Amino acid sequence: MSPGRPRSTATVAVAELSKRWKKSLPGASRLARRAAKAALAAAAAGPAQVSLALADDAAIRILNRDYRGKDKPTNVLSFESGDQPFLGDVVLALETVLNEAREQGKPPADHLAHLVVHGVLHLLGHDHESRTDARRMELMEVEVLAGLGVPDPYEARS
Repeated sequence: MSPGRPRSTATVAVAELSKRWKKSLPGASRLARRAAKAALAAAAAGPAQVSLALADDAAIRILNRDYRGKDKPTNVLSFESGDQPFLGDVVLALETVLNEAREQGKPPADHLAHLVVHGVLHLLGHDHESRTDARRMELMEVEVLAGLGVPDPYEARS
């Protein structure tokens, strides 16, 4: 941890709901936990608890349909708890994460780290509904990811 950076007092639980994560992206649980803690520290969240679920497209499709009315898989979903210190759950879909990483020419580990940071920031109340909010959230993501050694995921788009 670098001097001057807020220190996270976070607890991050990771559940691998699909056994294919271990084979497809070894170390995914450890990386996801590290990315979540980095996002919480950067946001100075204080004592916080987050649950991460490494799922597959089938599971996230059901959640996306039931909670968002979109009957298709997506890369990441965040479910705010509305309570402190438990902030909520972040669920990631293996196949979508891998496919997006391949399509975008990114290492899957970097894309996973980005999506975890993105999901955790949603739990903290950040969103990208307006252009201003999106830019603010993206800047936070880029800063957190840089601290993890992950290149700016938006750079190619700029």
